[in-house]
Amino acid sequence: MTNPWSRLRGLPREAWLLSAAILINRAGTMVLPFLVLYLTRSLSLSPRRAALVMAAYGIGAVLTAPLAGRLADRVGPRRIVTVSLFLSGLLLLAYPLLRSFASILWMTLLWSVASEGLRPASLAWMSDLVPPEKRRAAFALSRLAVNLGMSLGPAAAGFIVQVSFTAIFVLDAATSLVAGALLMLATGKSLAGAARAASVEEAEAGSPTEARRAAATPSGENAVPDRPASLDPRYLFFILAILPVEIVFFQHNSMLPLFLVRELGLRESSYGLLFTINTLLVTLVEVPLVAALSDWSYRTTLSLGALLIGAGFGALFLAQGFGSVAAMVVVWTFGEMIFVPGSAAYAAEAAPPGRRGEYIGLYSMSFSGAFALAPWLGAQVMEGFGPREMWVAALLAGLLSAALLLNLRERPRGPRDAAPM
Repeated sequence: MTNPWSRLRGLPREAWLLSAAILINRAGTMVLPFLVLYLTRSLSLSPRRAALVMAAYGIGAVLTAPLAGRLADRVGPRRIVTVSLFLSGLLLLAYPLLRSFASILWMTLLWSVASEGLRPASLAWMSDLVPPEKRRAAFALSRLAVNLGMSLGPAAAGFIVQVSFTAIFVLDAATSLVAGALLMLATGKSLAGAARAASVEEAEAGSPTEARRAAATPSGENAVPDRPASLDPRYLFFILAILPVEIVFFQHNSMLPLFLVRELGLRESSYGLLFTINTLLVTLVEVPLVAALSDWSYRTTLSLGALLIGAGFGALFLAQGFGSVAAMVVVWTFGEMIFVPGSAAYAAEAAPPGRRGEYIGLYSMSFSGAFALAPWLGAQVMEGFGPREMWVAALLAGLLSAALLLNLRERPRGPRDAAPM
């Protein structure tokens, strides 16, 4: 049996450089996971007001994702990624100086616009760096970088905030600035050259064009339409189907920390350790798991992933302490490992050549929209019905996405798309 990890070795140097920058940036992810606790404990905001701040971040992300994707197609993803890293770092340095609710809302919105351009631009950049048969391996490498970093940042922040909340803002800002400097100084022309080489290789290898797809499917039913992503009905169904489970998933950094601290009486460091369980499990298991499920259809893998995410969060209804919560984290982490890379690969394969940033931008916007809605919806259910009832609602939302995704339409894969990663 082929070693699934060996597939990462064939990726170009530039893909590793981009992943290294992502790793550095994610290793400093300290503010966002603890923002609700910072707002409620250090600034004494109510949970509803803290949820509004989180929603402001999500709104900025919703507005930014499609714009960043289109800009990546026009001016190049490298510029978008580096500007995103530098601006977000500078804004984080100013954030702990704010005290009024209005200024916090506006700064959160600006910070979101600056930082959330990174995701669609980096996904489009990574897609451009490699030919189609290496794309899933490249996404796996990017996910490894994200989760290795996330295994460090939130866990460290859980201990640091017990001494100083300001320190996590400074450390988060520093890692963003260092990652931006790495990409600006260590890559330059090499990354652009690698992207051009991958595009030439894709074209010479006979990557599916509109004509080839139409020829392969005479009815034209599954061909990628020559229309904006926002008017592609097959793609829009996919975006709407994944939204409920995305809202469930983002409870992990909105209502989950409040539930752990206020309802179960756990310390902030326990919440940070749950991040470590999640990210280390992803780091060790995701690549082999994705390889094992590579022959499964998208509708099957995405539906299974949504089901596990819903079940993992829904079972928190029964949680009594750290051990039971950790077990539920394992369940929804397996759902995440199946759902997230599978949905990203579906989004990339659905995009016509030359418009990958646009399609991935809309895909990223769905995550951003879920991030914006998750804290507000979670707070409404938590305060209106109860903290444990909120997790029952999470289970139902996961089941809804799973049912919708079973009806997902897929285009037939060509020989170049059938890579095992």
